[in-house]
Amino acid sequence: MPRTGLAFATPTAPDPQALYIHWPFCVSKCPYCDFNSHVRDGVDIDAWRGALLADMAYEAALTGGRALSSIFFGGGTPSLMPPALVETLIAAAQAHWGFAPDIEITLEANPNSVEAARFADLAAAGINRVSLGLQALEDEALHFLGRAHDVAEGLAALATAQSVFDRASFDLIYARPGQSEADWEAELTRALAFGTGHLSLYQLTIEPGTRFATLVAQGKLTPADPDHGATLYELTQAMTTAAGIPAYEISNHARAGQQSRHNLVYWRYGDYIGIGPGAHGRRGGMATQRHRKPENWIGAVARNGHGSQSEDVLGSEDRAREALLMGLRLHEGVDLARIAAQSGVALSRLVDDRAIAQLTEIDLLRHHGTHLQVTPAGLLLLDAILPQVVAI
Repeated sequence: MPRTGLAFATPTAPDPQALYIHWPFCVSKCPYCDFNSHVRDGVDIDAWRGALLADMAYEAALTGGRALSSIFFGGGTPSLMPPALVETLIAAAQAHWGFAPDIEITLEANPNSVEAARFADLAAAGINRVSLGLQALEDEALHFLGRAHDVAEGLAALATAQSVFDRASFDLIYARPGQSEADWEAELTRALAFGTGHLSLYQLTIEPGTRFATLVAQGKLTPADPDHGATLYELTQAMTTAAGIPAYEISNHARAGQQSRHNLVYWRYGDYIGIGPGAHGRRGGMATQRHRKPENWIGAVARNGHGSQSEDVLGSEDRAREALLMGLRLHEGVDLARIAAQSGVALSRLVDDRAIAQLTEIDLLRHHGTHLQVTPAGLLLLDAILPQVVAI
């Protein structure tokens, strides 16, 4: 599959560099969520402004020289941030690195009326793409998922987002307990009618340490059968493709040119800078990680001028393995020669040629020269395919 043709992905352009900013606070903790999110009675905005700016400056001193192609405010719930703080962080990032002409600046947001009221101010602050956590288009399902908004409020927020931001995406969670094929088909049909350029469609997974995991262990919640989940996945692929918004990654769908540029940096194994509690980064062959708990992170910044907990050099095999595992999630696949050149691992050592031949024969993989791609049928079985294919 050809590359997406983004301006920064041409052969002569430098590899893109992205910035991730983590805001860890939420109004409440959803029962399915295992992200680094925390509920606090109050947040000292001045203290957090100073700490985020210090953490950013530390990374900028180590990663200067390349303009940013994207910024992503994730969480937690970044739409709880005051727009003035968002504007300050964007201005600081521009001063440190400079921006690519078509920079994408995304903020994750909850679709409730209080946060939607900030959308115009967030756009004025520099946000040009928003990712809304709608999660469901049924009130009963939203209650089950622990969401604070109802369908009407969520759709009003989506309409506001589409009128204010250049680009809008939203998330839905499917394969919920008791959700039939007809239920999901009707819900997805409605979602596709809203006309956004990007959709993130995730099957409900029971993550360790979540409230849902506790309910499953107690026998109070029965997850969807995996075979039923596979049926819903195949339905999802067929419907989104027919609507002109096909998957470009396992769970992410976009119209032509509307792919998340920030996430493509991750999946194409580019460099990204991570600041804020629990943020991960990858710069110059090194993996970075911030202190996870908000209080520990902000304390580390006060002591050290940054919130970094670890900075580990990635070996050549680690880099090659990660590039394969992430890149094979993409429908475009990977260029094995590029991964070999970037990692220093010989092309012949990256993958198991015998496994590739077997999986190609049954149409789970496509292999042309040094290009390797998982087929749509293979993506459904990706967790089983990857250990067979990746040799290092």
